[in-house]
Amino acid sequence: MDIQRFRQLNEQAKLLADEIGNLLIEVFHYLALFVIGASIVWSAVVAYGGMMLQGHATIGDILLLFIYLELGAMVGIYFKTNLMPVRCLIYIAITALARLLIADIQAHHQADMGILLVSGGILLLALSTVIIRKPSDDT
Repeated sequence: MDIQRFRQLNEQAKLLADEIGNLLIEVFHYLALFVIGASIVWSAVVAYGGMMLQGHATIGDILLLFIYLELGAMVGIYFKTNLMPVRCLIYIAITALARLLIADIQAHHQADMGILLVSGGILLLALSTVIIRKPSDDT
């Protein structure tokens, strides 16, 4: 009888530990998402404040705001669904490369191999969104 009671207590302790562990993971998950979201908002506000102090916004500045917007959307989607929106990451990368491309063209005013490489990167990322959107044949 003592061994059976010990096994029951052991099983109850495992279930309690699992519940506490799941609760701690969920708390950390929401806390981390809140910190990431707050950091995105803070960074966007600081960037916008810099634009206001500058008196104008460049195309690069506007694209930076789009990056912040996509990051915020990604956090929101992840918060609601617990799924990582990979397409959002690709869109952010495309926007970041477009921002880099525009800044490079504005700074150098000449075509070089860097422009071709960045453009190729944008094309590869755009093609990857098409591949990701295509439904698999297994469904």
